[in-house]
Amino acid sequence: MQGDFHYYATYCAAVLAGYDHKSSVDICHAAQLVDYCSGLWIKKVGGPSSAATTQLQTELLEARTDPIGLCDITRIWSTFHFLPRDLYADIKKGSKNYKDKYRLICGPNGDLLADTVKLAGNKSLQAVGIAMHVLADTWAHTYFAGTPSLVINNTNWHFFELFPGDGKEPERRRITFSHNPSAVEDVEKPVYVGSVYQASENSIMNLGHGRAGHLPDYSFIRYVYLPAWGGYKEIVKDNPHDYECAFSQMVYAMQYLRGERDDFKKETYATEEIAPHIDTIRGIIAKRQVDASDDWKAFGESLSGEKIPDFDMDEHVSEYMDSEKKSDTYLGRFFQAALSQKQMVTTRIMESGSRLAGWDRKLLKK
Repeated sequence: MQGDFHYYATYCAAVLAGYDHKSSVDICHAAQLVDYCSGLWIKKVGGPSSAATTQLQTELLEARTDPIGLCDITRIWSTFHFLPRDLYADIKKGSKNYKDKYRLICGPNGDLLADTVKLAGNKSLQAVGIAMHVLADTWAHTYFAGTPSLVINNTNWHFFELFPGDGKEPERRRITFSHNPSAVEDVEKPVYVGSVYQASENSIMNLGHGRAGHLPDYSFIRYVYLPAWGGYKEIVKDNPHDYECAFSQMVYAMQYLRGERDDFKKETYATEEIAPHIDTIRGIIAKRQVDASDDWKAFGESLSGEKIPDFDMDEHVSEYMDSEKKSDTYLGRFFQAALSQKQMVTTRIMESGSRLAGWDRKLLKK
């Protein structure tokens, strides 16, 4: 997902969950900061390097893809952007390495999601925001994994957008991905930008949904493709349905985190709470646009009656750098929450018998 959902839609969900305006801003700022808190940015502000929640394109292009480097990549992307749905999925065929990668495939309503939401319980608003980022991405990034893998993450020519047809079957329009990073995405032509094909299993080009570009991040799209891990059978991805579920589940999760619900249960949603606004929510989600920020922002401001500030990744930097007790600052709490989330997910992956995320000893010291 992008800033339109991680920032503005998360604000809307927080307000509907009962948070006041300021708390909702703090939550959505943390949710969006997950996409900006890279190693280079942390170095600039003087934070702990192990708290990185993303990697910039320049960092990825220079990243090592030996076993140690792959562990570093997997720890970040599987923890914050491609949370595995089932680390113990029953796979009959394939090598251990293939099975371990298959078990990192992202999806909603897994045990790790429940662990993520509950980990944020009785913690900071920053922890809530991080959990909401992870939760939302389990819906958008379903079927992709947060580790470089051609066999898991590759796409090919059999990739179609689905439109309502006159009959029972939807109309199909083949999607061609451009590999020019400067190309402008156009949802009407359509033109989408994806990473260049690389035959190496562990090429950084095969990380997450890079081969499909930002297409999984667009709420309006329905598409079908043939992943190798699925036995070359068609997989249908219905983003309008999934994004609505993501929004409703965020409201439910934040009600739990506010103490209004006794437990967080998988496959449970705040359908009653969003029902009065469902036409607006569905209208925003279904609108064909690459950035729905303006629509989500207008909806959020209509809910709270307050102006939502634009996201500024450096907003809390001065407070952190000037403070003698950094743990009491906004970024200090964000870094601690990120470290806790990364330690939890890395531990779960290791306990499942996989070594793909390795183990970062620095996490033990935080």
